[in-house]
Amino acid sequence: MRRVAQAIGLPLENRARYEELHAAVWPAVLEQIARSNIRNYSIYRHGDVLFAYFEYVGDDYEADMAAMAADPTTREWWAVCMPLQRPFDDRADDAWWSDLPEVFHQD
Repeated sequence: MRRVAQAIGLPLENRARYEELHAAVWPAVLEQIARSNIRNYSIYRHGDVLFAYFEYVGDDYEADMAAMAADPTTREWWAVCMPLQRPFDDRADDAWWSDLPEVFHQD
């Protein structure tokens, strides 16, 4: 299992809409998340920063993430959510959310 943590900005003026959307995530998006071998997915907010955590349980992370990115409903969901977010300047060239290094873990 691979643990993934990510962060992105969320301007104050977009907070209510973003939280409203995530209170009722589209069922097809949730199904694609499961098909992409993502489990225990959570998003938290601290001020104007979103923190996401999930566990990847598959065998080919890149292929599963590509399948998610190719899914038409997921792409539509992202088109609604992405304008609400503010990516950090130091993210990877091909990333929207910034991947965070794991500093500590205790089972």
